[in-house]
Amino acid sequence: MRAAIDAGHEVLNLDIRPPSIAEHRAHWNELDIMNAVELATAVREFAPQWVVHLAARTDCVETTTVEEGYQVNTIGTENVLAAVRSCPAVERSIITSTQFVFNRGAELPAHDEDYFPHTVYGQSKVISEQVTRAARLSSTWTIVRPTNVWGPWHLRQRDNFFYALERGLYVHPGRAPVRRSYGYVGNVVHQMLAILAAPRADVHGRVLYLGDRPIELLDWVDAFSLRLRGTPVRVAPAAVLNVLGRIGDGISRITGKPFLITSSRFNSMTQPYLVPMEPTLQLLGEPPFTLEQGVDATARWLRDPRSW
Repeated sequence: MRAAIDAGHEVLNLDIRPPSIAEHRAHWNELDIMNAVELATAVREFAPQWVVHLAARTDCVETTTVEEGYQVNTIGTENVLAAVRSCPAVERSIITSTQFVFNRGAELPAHDEDYFPHTVYGQSKVISEQVTRAARLSSTWTIVRPTNVWGPWHLRQRDNFFYALERGLYVHPGRAPVRRSYGYVGNVVHQMLAILAAPRADVHGRVLYLGDRPIELLDWVDAFSLRLRGTPVRVAPAAVLNVLGRIGDGISRITGKPFLITSSRFNSMTQPYLVPMEPTLQLLGEPPFTLEQGVDATARWLRDPRSW
């Protein structure tokens, strides 16, 4: 929203929740994409040239199914595509998927429809990609798969990772190399707007990952620890944290709240996760923000959200 407004675009934000930034509320209409009629009407009345579909349930809950818990990602996407089809003014659309449609650690997908989702959320996004292709939009469309996005206004990250890090509660599991694909939010937004402005032949019908070049996880964590605490992060044997993660699983089941360390979090800190970023970088160039710039912006936001 901020990038589009600053670029001089006329913007309409359709969402079930109001914007976190008060100044953006003038651009917001409360709307649920599960209401196909209201959605299509709102899109036709605003008559946008560009549509960016970001609405989704993005948590990873494995006690439900796509049909029971993630219909907003499947049926909701069908409704968005129908609204785009019904509005002749729309020239470009971005349909947001996720890197979670394929997760085999350091292995990369062989092609755009090589799927290996490891969560129900990932399964729902596979379906959203399939319905996008089946919609056969006449206007230009692109599927994007953001990597692990971080930066200002990531509230879940603020309440978990940064909360633990700032209080000295975060301990990293060992020093074994763990290379992962991350994306500073400023770079992801830059890439999205660049896709919308790119020649049709370069982006129509393509799947593009969004984010930065892969990074060692410990380097990313250390950058924040040095910025927020002035010291490198503490490191403990991975085997010890693995045991604590299993204990955390039991505590989480009993309390109904996620413990600071669980098996899932341990796995995410010790397993590589790479995506094919090269096609995006070849098309759009290097991301404009460095790791240091992203860390500084995030730290300033954590201290005072109004400063960002």
